[in-house]
Amino acid sequence: MTDTPAARWEQRIFLGDWQPGRGDSVAVTEPATGQCLGRLATANADDVDAAARLASEAQSAWAALPFDRRAAILREFARLLQADAERINHWNVRECGSIPAKAEWELNASVEQAHMAAAMPMQAVGEIFPSSMPGRRNYWQRVPIGVVGVIAPWNFPILLGLRSVLPALALGNAVILKPDVQSAVCGGLLLAELFEAAGLPRGVLHVLPGGPATGEALVRHPAVKMISFTGSTAVGRQIGETCGRMLKKVSLELGGNNAMVILDDADLESAASCAAWGAFLHQGQICMQAGRHLVHRKVAGRYAELLAARAARLVVGDPAAGPVHLGPLINDRQADKVAEVVARSVAQGARLLAGGQRDGRFYPATVLADVTPAMPAWTEEIFGPVAPITVFDSDDEAVALVNGSDYGLAAAVHSASVPRALALASRLKAGMVHINDQTVNNEFQVPFGGMGASGNGSRFGGPASFEAFSQTQWVSVMDSGIQYPF
Repeated sequence: MTDTPAARWEQRIFLGDWQPGRGDSVAVTEPATGQCLGRLATANADDVDAAARLASEAQSAWAALPFDRRAAILREFARLLQADAERINHWNVRECGSIPAKAEWELNASVEQAHMAAAMPMQAVGEIFPSSMPGRRNYWQRVPIGVVGVIAPWNFPILLGLRSVLPALALGNAVILKPDVQSAVCGGLLLAELFEAAGLPRGVLHVLPGGPATGEALVRHPAVKMISFTGSTAVGRQIGETCGRMLKKVSLELGGNNAMVILDDADLESAASCAAWGAFLHQGQICMQAGRHLVHRKVAGRYAELLAARAARLVVGDPAAGPVHLGPLINDRQADKVAEVVARSVAQGARLLAGGQRDGRFYPATVLADVTPAMPAWTEEIFGPVAPITVFDSDDEAVALVNGSDYGLAAAVHSASVPRALALASRLKAGMVHINDQTVNNEFQVPFGGMGASGNGSRFGGPASFEAFSQTQWVSVMDSGIQYPF
């Protein structure tokens, strides 16, 4: 199922309604084939300004709606999202290079997020605190931030955009979503159609595809009171610096160089299965990807053999043309980077056990052994289907190796002894640690986020979403005025 050339999003942005963008027109390119799937309008700084003004005007009325009406709109969006699964999944495969199973999982997880967000407006909005002043009542309540800017990435564009858009709307904010131009159809414009059909009032949501200049205009606009950004650490630092100067709230979920720790008593078949999923899913283009495999010397040889065998069985190809395990990397630049990191690491002494042969944007599941902390396969976030293996001799050494990275998003520990694994996990500088599992985990009801260079301490999901997308206000009440000694 595909859109026709007359699709509503063709050469349009969603700025209150469907309008021509004032930025450049760009091709929607299929990464697997290079085929042009349509033409995309982008937004410039003037579009951002217009959206911010409209959003500011619409936000107060949206926040004033009874909670059940806001919840009903979000439930209807969830229903429409599920009903339109075929079309959205089609675009996720064609536009983002996702295999169908990944697209389906992302869609289903996004529907779940929508239902959970629809429950947020009915939750308690504050607390009552005691007072030492006779007759005073202290109310502490959550209020909307105002206009929230959401900058979403291209790898899981639906899920990682909606995890900010949905709770922000649920709590009474207006939202400007800037999807990446490489994923703007499924990750933004189709979603705008569904929000519009669900009855979201005009001006409460805007979808402005664009590149760095569009993002910078959104971050710098004074009417945008918060930025939620998911992407690279380098760009996140720039956004954090700008928001810091403007005293603007910012939530940053950034890169990761995530470690899987395999202890000497681990179930190696299970560990290798988890590692293959964590390293190679969606071509390794996931911030939580298992990018460093730390294995006890006693079992490193067998682990490498099992993982390389699994990697060799994975089929690479066009996910729209037939069943494959891995699709294309998102663009030539990313394919160049993956190939270059592997080549430099091999030149420095790493052993290639599987994969390593690039074919355009297609890169096979690759396993490297004898990787040292001096090699690029260890130090860099590869964002490709590469599993570098490094050995250690003690739990203390494993902890030191994991914590030697500036990143601290996710980690996993495999051991037959859960107490041993938990003790080790408590020493890791990572926002999420999974015992006898892999690093790519996300449950919307559980706060999600990293430490160090992987974020600014902000979290998404569950109770953390209330903290992220609202601000608090203290209101004290005296039934009648009092006299002070002045």
